[in-house]
Amino acid sequence: MSFAATVLTLYPAMFPGPLGMALAGRALGDKWTLDVRDIRDSATDRHRSVDDTPAGGGPGMVMRADVLARAIDSAGGAGPRLLMSPRGRPFDQTLARDLAAGPGVTIVCGRFEGVDERVIERRGLIEVSIGDYILSGGEIGALAVLDAVVRLLPGVMGNATSADEESFSDDLLEHPQYTRPAEWEGAPIPPVLMSGDHGKIAAWRRDARLRLTAARRPDLFERRIPGEPVR
Repeated sequence: MSFAATVLTLYPAMFPGPLGMALAGRALGDKWTLDVRDIRDSATDRHRSVDDTPAGGGPGMVMRADVLARAIDSAGGAGPRLLMSPRGRPFDQTLARDLAAGPGVTIVCGRFEGVDERVIERRGLIEVSIGDYILSGGEIGALAVLDAVVRLLPGVMGNATSADEESFSDDLLEHPQYTRPAEWEGAPIPPVLMSGDHGKIAAWRRDARLRLTAARRPDLFERRIPGEPVR
């Protein structure tokens, strides 16, 4: 059975967007499906209103609980229900793997000042963030989440081991990559990578991952295998 993704948005024309290309696009319809729903279809007034002024005052507008709940209920959808939100848990590779192991996901794309808290609580929405910055809406976040998840589905990547040494696969950044020519602008490929000694190559790559992570992401480095030295 293919992975079923459902997206609720005010801008359905933004999908599949980049998800219709490259790895995700080639797998679409085979390894995974995408159902995009326009939240405005669940509005009941002639203007298809989905928002109203914030209770208690303040700037902007808030997405209405009744309209959004109808959209969620009518969509059904498999797996957990995510709400793209800057106050959500940070999206990471662990969550991507967890989602890819399930039957699917429903993603709600917020807009305006946010959504009524009651629909978050009553419909069990899990708030997820792709970074500490503010976007115009949740659509770009939804695209990022689905791209990260779909590439992990069985059969999507040509080489099943491609994800094993990628950044964040074990809380470390990926080692440097090289390819031909063997020397470029006076800079050679590290000799160990040309040695054919798979044990030495693996050790070099592991050490490089540790050094890069220690330098660039000390927060990840502290979660590495306890006591593993950096040479």
